[in-house]
Amino acid sequence: MTTLKVYDSNQPDAPLGTYTDFDAIAALLRPVGIGFDRWDASQPLPSAPRVEQVEAAYGHAIERLMQTGGYRSWDLIAMQPEHPDREAMRAKFLEEHTHSEDEVRFFVAGAGQFNLHIGERVYSLVCTQGDLIQVPAGTRHWFDMGPAPEFIAIRLFTNPEGWVAEFTGDPLAERLPRFVAQAQTESP
Repeated sequence: MTTLKVYDSNQPDAPLGTYTDFDAIAALLRPVGIGFDRWDASQPLPSAPRVEQVEAAYGHAIERLMQTGGYRSWDLIAMQPEHPDREAMRAKFLEEHTHSEDEVRFFVAGAGQFNLHIGERVYSLVCTQGDLIQVPAGTRHWFDMGPAPEFIAIRLFTNPEGWVAEFTGDPLAERLPRFVAQAQTESP
């Protein structure tokens, strides 16, 4: 389930609020500059879709976003619990960083947690299937795919080099709940 938890970055031991309603989440993210939307597939997808199938199902939405956002390329990333590089990839994204371009992700399947450090708040957003997040260039953030990642995501880029990060060195990411820890506390 898509969930937003808002933390005080100076006291990150407990969330200030937890939200699961799409409209409420979008309304909280909009004033801090984060784009949040939902896309519907134009056709059903198998559980492990090929790039061509994803393009056929979401091509209209990808093309529209590329035109309006000035993005030059897109790709598809798929992570599974048995991926041999999952631990190294998770560690790479867990440090707070920024980008010189927007970070745009659409979740075709599965889930992952974006943590957005904006002012004195951290917006911890668990994105799930159908969620589109647009993180503006220069926004401090990190991504947690969990220790057993399972997601397929479309990534859009303006930079032909793809994902290029500038790490901030701020240890805040270490003090907030990780994706799995958060999911465990919400389970019955």
